[in-house]
Amino acid sequence: MYKVYLVGFMGSGKSAVGRRLSYLLKMPYYDMDKEIVKNEKRTIPEIFEQDGEEYFRKIETKFLQNFRNESCIISTGGGVAMNDENIRIMRKTGLVLYLDATFNDIWMRVKSDKNRPIVQSSTREELEQLYNNRRKSYKKSAHITILTENRPLRQITEYAGYQVNRLKGE
Repeated sequence: MYKVYLVGFMGSGKSAVGRRLSYLLKMPYYDMDKEIVKNEKRTIPEIFEQDGEEYFRKIETKFLQNFRNESCIISTGGGVAMNDENIRIMRKTGLVLYLDATFNDIWMRVKSDKNRPIVQSSTREELEQLYNNRRKSYKKSAHITILTENRPLRQITEYAGYQVNRLKGE
């Protein structure tokens, strides 16, 4: 069993790359946030509002501990790598790819997204500070860092696929 985890800040391209990587490698793809929404039967903003961020972070860890015993690609939530237990689980059960996007690229993608509670409750400056704080954890969690700036989605996906196959020995 071998999982491929995509980590990075919100808006770094984890879902977009994950879907395309699934097609390229012929492996099932799961979006962690969508799976949590399905299991909880409520949106992420609702979970944050009703039970708080700490509760949501516990759900993420449970997800990593218990999710399907199969080879697959998982795009993680932007805060997953902040927890050392999550990093340990991901590194032990698969390959962790960090999609390292610039803050400006991320800001352009997320600034008006209503489905991101942290974006809705933060200024651009606060988000940039969060981005800078989280980068250390993403780097710590990753087996491989993929720089995304000025690279088309196809090139990022092909590079990720190359790394997965290289490490699987194919």
